[in-house]
Amino acid sequence: MAKRSAQGAHEKQSEDLFDEAFLKKLEYLHIVAKRLFSGRMRADRRTRKIGSGIEFADHRDYAPGDDFRYIDWSILGRMDRVLLRLFEEEEDLTIYLLLDVSDSMRMGQPPKLHYGMQIAAALAYVGLGNLDRVSIVTLADGLRDRLAPARGKRRIFKVFEFLRGVSPGGQTQLASALRSFVAQNKRRGLAVLISDFYDPEGYQDAINVLRFNRFETLVIQLYDHHEATPNLKGDLQLIDCETGEGRQVTITPRMLEAYAREHARFCADLNDFCVSKQVAFMRADTRVAFDELVLSIFRRGGFFR
Repeated sequence: MAKRSAQGAHEKQSEDLFDEAFLKKLEYLHIVAKRLFSGRMRADRRTRKIGSGIEFADHRDYAPGDDFRYIDWSILGRMDRVLLRLFEEEEDLTIYLLLDVSDSMRMGQPPKLHYGMQIAAALAYVGLGNLDRVSIVTLADGLRDRLAPARGKRRIFKVFEFLRGVSPGGQTQLASALRSFVAQNKRRGLAVLISDFYDPEGYQDAINVLRFNRFETLVIQLYDHHEATPNLKGDLQLIDCETGEGRQVTITPRMLEAYAREHARFCADLNDFCVSKQVAFMRADTRVAFDELVLSIFRRGGFFR
């Protein structure tokens, strides 16, 4: 009964995440993003492959079978050489929003999962408004669900519908889940990994899976300050929210200090690992309004490529 009640509360809270005020904040973020990045986004994405774009790139000799429409007739008339005009083609960016929905994401005030859903929705809206292809993938001990890639701002309501249907559960096993993800998604792009990274097997292999498969990667660590500095004391039984394993402990001030140091070290190590691998990293404190956090991501250049 308690589990069913908790699930009902999650669904009710999910419905409240994307209200009218939320939509107004999304539109503001979209305007700010255009102002910050419109001057450089398209140039950064331009590829050197031959296409039907409008930016002239180069010439090459005509070969049998080439399209006559690309012959440079002015050069043919002046130099008696048959050359083809080559054009640079803009390649749209594919954005994958990878959201951890394991049981540890239920925790926090507000729940880390709800905060992560708002971040994912905000990044999706900005990407959709920029005509990028945006997909959302949920994962825990494997891949859970997927919103197929789409573009256009009106698709944001499909994003809301998808996220409202997210059901948390399972253990955190990021590396194995991401191996399945890269096997299923051959089109490379920007992978935004949103998680608390409480993975008993560590986070290094998970991030490396994306790096080694040539995904540009943005890591967003969801962080709840109650987890870093819990208000506990006395004789307690602590239960792992993912495995259900329990342990009897006696909480003392000295133990809490040691725990706080260990948690800070974990966060610092994650940051240092990302910096060492040239992976964009952002720690997302759930006490910070989601739109402020997203603006920080934009200003640090972690989202647009």
